[in-house]
Amino acid sequence: MKLSDKHIYRVGSHSASWNDLPSDDDELDKFIASARKRIEPWLSAVFQAEHLNLLIGSGFTTAIGYVAGATTTGMGQVAFGSEFDIQIDAYAAREAALMGRGVANIEDQFRAALAVYEGLKVIDATKAEALKNAMDRQLRSFLESLLATESGLINGDPTKRIIAEGVVQSFLLSFASRAASRERLHIFTTNYDRLIEHGCDLAGLRIIDRFVGALTPVFRSARVEVDMHYNPPGIRGEPRFMEGVIRLTKLHGSLDWFFDRADRKIFRKGIPFGAPADHTDLPHNPVDTVMIYPNPAKDVETTQYPYAELFRDFAAATCRPNAVAVTYGYGFGDDHINRVLLDMLTIPSTHLVVFAYNADDRLKSFLARTREAQVSLLIGPHFGDLTTLIENYLPKPTLDYVTSRMTELMKHRPPEYQSAPEEPPPGEVFDPLSGCGSST
Repeated sequence: MKLSDKHIYRVGSHSASWNDLPSDDDELDKFIASARKRIEPWLSAVFQAEHLNLLIGSGFTTAIGYVAGATTTGMGQVAFGSEFDIQIDAYAAREAALMGRGVANIEDQFRAALAVYEGLKVIDATKAEALKNAMDRQLRSFLESLLATESGLINGDPTKRIIAEGVVQSFLLSFASRAASRERLHIFTTNYDRLIEHGCDLAGLRIIDRFVGALTPVFRSARVEVDMHYNPPGIRGEPRFMEGVIRLTKLHGSLDWFFDRADRKIFRKGIPFGAPADHTDLPHNPVDTVMIYPNPAKDVETTQYPYAELFRDFAAATCRPNAVAVTYGYGFGDDHINRVLLDMLTIPSTHLVVFAYNADDRLKSFLARTREAQVSLLIGPHFGDLTTLIENYLPKPTLDYVTSRMTELMKHRPPEYQSAPEEPPPGEVFDPLSGCGSST
């Protein structure tokens, strides 16, 4: 296996890499079938680990936007139009290079601009106000672009929209369809849009997060371990866990988070998915109220409220025995997140699964600090394509008890009732993490 090749997979004891896919359809089908025999059973086992975490980056929204035919928000640099633009851009470039991110993005610029703004408030209030106005304009434009992305996902071509919605649901259900006796799937994302929440609504998944309340949900510092149960009819004793429940943590905030300076509370407003740019709840001065956080480059910045709570959840969910973290669309350019993942991998029973469109320098640098046995890779345009991934490699998004029962019944039938030997159903595989069989 070579990381320099275009397509790469490494699962368990199997690995392969190549640059070109077969051009003939029949040969391509044979290739996919061969790869599936190794990849899908391994992922089925890994996804049934004791603790499953999914880390989603901006590449997920980009992938869904491609399916829906919608333009997605970019993270490229902007021009504030202030007298400090040269210094802000230079500082952002230095910090991005220090973290191995390469070219600075809009998050780096906002972090640098906020640092300049805090200093100007002390020495020159007039210049501070001018810079704040410039940041308000750019952050407002950024919020509008996020809403435009959401709108494009639901208001574009109807046929593509239906396909994209199916892809979102299938992707999320592939991870969320866990036995209710196991801990809930915990999704972490660095995205500011609400695509994950929208997908959960479509799939009927219930979300548990730190917000409490119905009319105006408020962010609570105390980790609320509320879960959902039900009592089967006619059954006495302990209640059963409901299916279709996940946990969600947005590490960098969200476009509908707001900060009430009077009460010092963070709350979430009910901005509809894909709302117009002139929606009344979208602030004109977002620097003061919107809880969107520039990407922190220094460890000390992750201690600020509510970063401490968000990253405590991330570390607590991943850095424990028998935990699995799966990444999709994450570019490994956030040092504070990479550090937690590397800490997780110091525990021998943990595992990391990386889905990536290509192996760039940031990913290679991260992998150089890991042990191969604890990291599974599916890299390249073939594996990065969500439709291909869902149709061929991800476990079926269902708790397939029927297939398991049919397999058991066929074992006890006379030979004349049994068909030719087949592969074990995808739901029943050997679990390399626990050493026993598992069922999806």
